Amino acid sequence: MSPKTLKVTIDRGRCADGAQTVFDVPAYENQTVLDVVSWVQQNADPTLSYRFACRVGMCGSCAMMVNGVPRWTCRTHISKVLAGNEVTIGPLRNLPVIKDLAVDMDPFFDKWVAAEGVHHGELTRNDPIAAVNETSEGRTTANAGIECINCSVCYAACDTVAGNSDYLGPAALQRAWTLLNDAKDEGRLAILDAVSGSGGCHNCHSMGSCTLYCPNELDPMSAIAGLKRETAKSFFRKGR
Repeated sequence: MSPKTLKVTIDRGRCADGAQTVFDVPAYENQTVLDVVSWVQQNADPTLSYRFACRVGMCGSCAMMVNGVPRWTCRTHISKVLAGNEVTIGPLRNLPVIKDLAVDMDPFFDKWVAAEGVHHGELTRNDPIAAVNETSEGRTTANAGIECINCSVCYAACDTVAGNSDYLGPAALQRAWTLLNDAKDEGRLAILDAVSGSGGCHNCHSMGSCTLYCPNELDPMSAIAGLKRETAKSFFRKGR
């Protein structure tokens, strides 16, 4: 094989045919993993299904498993992930496969809702806008997680999700932690009830894969630890 050719394996192992397909892909300077996948679809296999949108790390829709690691493929240079001259690309772990490299995101977003990861407001458009103290401890804590773009890389990286399909997962729990610390959110009790259930924060084993692989360098593990503390405090308060 020419040094300027990459051996690219597309892993369709969780699809109905259970196939892995190998392609010889031309290597180019500054080539991303998404560039490689696009070349395969455009030049070798027009049936290949995958998902992408922005190409600049804003949407997160291009996330895939690359040599067993969840990554944004648009921001990952192929030269940094090659094993020798080879790479294996597959669909995100822990989510149902629709076809090839495209996964069904519904379970991910269903858990976001189950964790009460939606704003709980009491004001109407007729009320004055409430002031926010940007330097307060709660606002600082909330701000630490607001750059999550729902790419589900942390969800795919999580071994607890892999072993427990009921577990809400790091992204949903981080969102719950953000809202719990948001002075404008009125759903504290609903959030604590949601994240302390059978699939909640106490299932987390604190292995840290979510934080390690987050492309936006967020820290879901610390957010989940915060939820553990607050749910424990709430439990003992109720017991008084």
